[in-house]
Amino acid sequence: MGRFGERIGAVEALAFSAVVTAVVAAAALLVARQSFSGFGAGLHSPAWLWLGGITGAFIVLAITIAVPRIGSAATVATFVACQLSLGAAIDRFGLFGLEKIPLGWHRLAGLALLGVGAALTLRR
Repeated sequence: MGRFGERIGAVEALAFSAVVTAVVAAAALLVARQSFSGFGAGLHSPAWLWLGGITGAFIVLAITIAVPRIGSAATVATFVACQLSLGAAIDRFGLFGLEKIPLGWHRLAGLALLGVGAALTLRR
């Protein structure tokens, strides 16, 4: 995506990627369910559940912009460290109706090591 964004623009690459993803996902839905009724079910779900699509678009755009600037290893390392840190916070507070999972020293140490690893990948 980084190279694609450099070629046609980051927002343009995001839009093109979203269209390709939508076509592939619609085809998969049609093959798996022989229907597009899942779209209707999604429209009738609470709007906050649509955040996955919004965050997915943000992540693709961020990757498209970050890779040419900091490299793919640093982008992936930073993305994984941030994603796991957010997951730990979601677990800790029981967000989105999930069971609360304490943030013990093992998890904190793992998150700290992830942060250090991500920071080291930013060095050239």
